[in-house]
Amino acid sequence: MKNWDLLCHTVINSLKENLAPFLTYHDWKHTEHVIRMAEYIANKENTPEEDIILIKTAALFHDAGFINSVADGHEEVSIKLAQHKLPQFGYTKSEIEIIAGMIQATAIPQEPKTKLESILADADLEYLGTDSFERIGTNLYYEIKHTNPNLSVPEWNEIQINFLQNHQYHTPYCIQYRTPIKQKNLELLVEQRSEK
Repeated sequence: MKNWDLLCHTVINSLKENLAPFLTYHDWKHTEHVIRMAEYIANKENTPEEDIILIKTAALFHDAGFINSVADGHEEVSIKLAQHKLPQFGYTKSEIEIIAGMIQATAIPQEPKTKLESILADADLEYLGTDSFERIGTNLYYEIKHTNPNLSVPEWNEIQINFLQNHQYHTPYCIQYRTPIKQKNLELLVEQRSEK
Protein backbone atom coordinates (compact mmCIF):
# COMPACT_ATOMS: atom_id res chain seq x y z
CA MET A 1 0.00 0.00 0.00
CA LYS A 2 1.44 3.34 -1.04
CA ASN A 3 1.65 6.07 1.55
CA TRP A 4 1.40 9.12 -0.72
CA ASP A 5 0.69 11.67 2.05
CA LEU A 6 3.74 10.71 4.09
CA LEU A 7 5.92 10.50 0.97
CA CYS A 8 4.80 13.94 -0.23
CA HIS A 9 5.32 15.48 3.21
CA THR A 10 8.79 13.92 3.52
CA VAL A 11 10.04 15.03 0.09
CA ILE A 12 8.57 18.57 0.24
CA ASN A 13 10.16 19.05 3.69
CA SER A 14 13.48 17.87 2.31
CA LEU A 15 13.17 20.37 -0.57
CA LYS A 16 12.33 23.19 1.87
CA GLU A 17 15.36 22.38 4.01
CA ASN A 18 17.95 21.53 1.35
CA LEU A 19 17.35 23.55 -1.81
CA ALA A 20 19.72 26.49 -2.28
CA PRO A 21 18.11 29.90 -1.56
CA PHE A 22 19.02 31.20 -5.04
CA LEU A 23 16.65 28.64 -6.62
CA THR A 24 13.83 31.15 -7.07
CA TYR A 25 12.16 29.07 -9.80
CA HIS A 26 13.10 25.47 -8.95
CA ASP A 27 11.88 25.81 -5.37
CA TRP A 28 9.48 23.61 -3.40
CA LYS A 29 6.54 25.80 -4.49
CA HIS A 30 7.30 24.89 -8.13
CA THR A 31 7.18 21.19 -7.18
CA GLU A 32 3.82 21.67 -5.41
CA HIS A 33 2.47 23.54 -8.44
CA VAL A 34 3.58 20.80 -10.84
CA ILE A 35 1.94 18.14 -8.63
CA ARG A 36 -1.33 20.13 -8.69
CA MET A 37 -1.18 20.72 -12.45
CA ALA A 38 -0.21 17.11 -13.18
CA GLU A 39 -3.27 15.90 -11.28
CA TYR A 40 -5.46 18.51 -12.96
CA ILE A 41 -4.30 17.67 -16.51
CA ALA A 42 -4.47 13.92 -15.75
CA ASN A 43 -8.11 14.30 -14.70
CA LYS A 44 -8.88 16.31 -17.86
CA GLU A 45 -7.33 13.44 -19.85
CA ASN A 46 -9.50 10.84 -18.02
CA THR A 47 -6.48 9.12 -16.49
CA PRO A 48 -7.17 6.20 -14.11
CA GLU A 49 -6.63 6.89 -10.40
CA GLU A 50 -3.76 4.37 -10.09
CA ASP A 51 -1.89 6.23 -12.85
CA ILE A 52 -2.57 9.63 -11.29
CA ILE A 53 -0.72 8.59 -8.13
CA LEU A 54 2.30 7.64 -10.29
CA ILE A 55 2.15 10.97 -12.13
CA LYS A 56 1.96 12.89 -8.83
CA THR A 57 4.91 10.87 -7.51
CA ALA A 58 6.98 11.68 -10.61
CA ALA A 59 6.02 15.35 -10.21
CA LEU A 60 7.12 15.24 -6.57
CA PHE A 61 10.58 13.98 -7.54
CA HIS A 62 11.07 15.64 -10.94
CA ASP A 63 13.31 18.44 -9.61
CA ALA A 64 14.52 16.79 -6.39
CA GLY A 65 17.94 16.43 -8.04
CA PHE A 66 18.48 20.16 -7.44
CA ILE A 67 19.11 19.27 -3.79
CA ASN A 68 22.59 18.02 -4.59
CA SER A 69 23.42 18.92 -8.17
CA VAL A 70 23.57 21.76 -10.64
CA ALA A 71 20.86 22.32 -13.22
CA ASP A 72 22.38 20.23 -16.01
CA GLY A 73 21.42 16.59 -15.65
CA HIS A 74 19.39 17.08 -12.49
CA GLU A 75 16.77 14.69 -13.92
CA GLU A 76 19.23 11.76 -13.58
CA VAL A 77 19.82 12.65 -9.94
CA SER A 78 16.06 13.03 -9.39
CA ILE A 79 15.51 9.54 -10.83
CA LYS A 80 18.18 8.04 -8.54
CA LEU A 81 16.58 9.70 -5.50
CA ALA A 82 13.17 8.29 -6.51
CA GLN A 83 14.62 4.80 -7.09
CA HIS A 84 16.22 4.91 -3.64
CA LYS A 85 13.19 6.28 -1.76
CA LEU A 86 10.11 4.78 -3.39
CA PRO A 87 10.50 1.10 -2.40
CA GLN A 88 10.20 2.23 1.24
CA PHE A 89 6.77 3.70 0.41
CA GLY A 90 5.24 0.65 -1.28
CA TYR A 91 6.11 1.28 -4.94
CA THR A 92 6.91 -1.70 -7.15
CA LYS A 93 9.88 -1.98 -9.50
CA SER A 94 7.71 -1.55 -12.61
CA GLU A 95 5.96 1.51 -11.11
CA ILE A 96 9.35 3.07 -10.34
CA GLU A 97 10.42 2.49 -13.97
CA ILE A 98 7.30 4.31 -15.20
CA ILE A 99 8.02 7.16 -12.76
CA ALA A 100 11.65 7.35 -13.97
CA GLY A 101 10.40 7.66 -17.56
CA MET A 102 8.13 10.54 -16.59
CA ILE A 103 10.93 12.39 -14.77
CA GLN A 104 13.18 11.94 -17.82
CA ALA A 105 10.39 13.35 -20.02
CA THR A 106 10.70 16.72 -18.24
CA ALA A 107 14.27 17.12 -19.55
CA ILE A 108 14.64 19.85 -22.18
CA PRO A 109 13.99 19.35 -25.06
CA GLN A 110 10.97 17.41 -23.91
CA GLU A 111 10.39 14.15 -25.75
CA PRO A 112 7.67 12.24 -23.90
CA LYS A 113 6.87 8.81 -25.30
CA THR A 114 3.75 7.83 -23.32
CA LYS A 115 0.53 9.50 -22.22
CA LEU A 116 1.76 9.71 -18.61
CA GLU A 117 5.09 11.22 -19.69
CA SER A 118 3.19 13.77 -21.81
CA ILE A 119 1.06 14.78 -18.83
CA LEU A 120 4.05 15.41 -16.56
CA ALA A 121 6.02 17.20 -19.30
CA ASP A 122 3.06 19.54 -19.85
CA ALA A 123 2.46 20.07 -16.13
CA ASP A 124 6.10 21.13 -15.71
CA LEU A 125 5.84 23.87 -18.38
CA GLU A 126 2.12 24.59 -18.10
CA TYR A 127 2.92 28.13 -16.88
CA LEU A 128 4.17 29.09 -20.40
CA GLY A 129 0.53 29.19 -21.49
CA THR A 130 -0.86 31.11 -18.51
CA ASP A 131 -1.13 34.66 -17.21
CA SER A 132 1.58 33.78 -14.65
CA PHE A 133 4.17 33.47 -17.43
CA GLU A 134 5.85 36.82 -16.77
CA ARG A 135 5.95 36.44 -12.97
CA ILE A 136 7.28 32.86 -13.09
CA GLY A 137 9.67 33.70 -15.94
CA THR A 138 11.13 36.49 -13.79
CA ASN A 139 11.80 33.98 -11.00
CA LEU A 140 13.66 31.81 -13.49
CA TYR A 141 15.62 34.83 -14.77
CA TYR A 142 16.89 35.62 -11.25
CA GLU A 143 17.77 31.97 -10.67
CA ILE A 144 19.83 31.80 -13.89
CA LYS A 145 21.37 35.20 -13.16
CA HIS A 146 22.87 33.71 -9.98
CA THR A 147 25.23 31.57 -12.08
CA ASN A 148 25.30 33.97 -15.06
CA PRO A 149 25.45 37.47 -13.47
CA ASN A 150 25.89 39.27 -16.79
CA LEU A 151 22.61 38.04 -18.26
CA SER A 152 20.65 41.14 -19.29
CA VAL A 153 16.86 41.36 -19.53
CA PRO A 154 16.95 41.72 -23.37
CA GLU A 155 19.19 38.62 -23.57
CA TRP A 156 16.81 36.76 -21.27
CA ASN A 157 13.85 37.78 -23.42
CA GLU A 158 15.64 36.36 -26.48
CA ILE A 159 16.14 33.06 -24.61
CA GLN A 160 12.44 33.03 -23.74
CA ILE A 161 11.37 33.86 -27.32
CA ASN A 162 13.48 30.97 -28.65
CA PHE A 163 12.16 28.64 -25.97
CA LEU A 164 8.52 29.50 -26.64
CA GLN A 165 8.99 29.16 -30.41
CA ASN A 166 10.48 25.68 -30.00
CA HIS A 167 8.17 24.41 -27.27
CA GLN A 168 5.02 22.41 -27.88
CA TYR A 169 2.46 20.89 -25.56
CA HIS A 170 1.77 17.17 -25.78
CA THR A 171 -1.64 16.57 -24.16
CA PRO A 172 -4.89 17.41 -25.95
CA TYR A 173 -5.92 19.54 -22.94
CA CYS A 174 -2.82 21.77 -22.99
CA ILE A 175 -2.73 21.93 -26.78
CA GLN A 176 -6.26 23.32 -26.72
CA TYR A 177 -6.20 25.50 -23.60
CA ARG A 178 -2.58 26.56 -23.07
CA THR A 179 -1.19 26.98 -26.60
CA PRO A 180 -3.29 30.11 -27.43
CA ILE A 181 -2.13 31.94 -24.26
CA LYS A 182 1.44 30.77 -24.84
CA GLN A 183 1.22 32.33 -28.32
CA LYS A 184 0.05 35.64 -26.78
CA ASN A 185 2.95 35.55 -24.29
CA LEU A 186 5.35 35.02 -27.20
CA GLU A 187 3.82 37.91 -29.17
CA LEU A 188 4.22 40.23 -26.16
CA LEU A 189 7.92 39.37 -25.88
CA VAL A 190 8.44 39.93 -29.61
CA GLU A 191 6.66 43.32 -29.32
CA GLN A 192 8.91 44.32 -26.40
CA ARG A 193 11.92 43.45 -28.53
CA SER A 194 10.80 45.68 -31.40
CA GLU A 195 10.13 48.58 -29.00
CA LYS A 196 13.80 48.65 -27.92
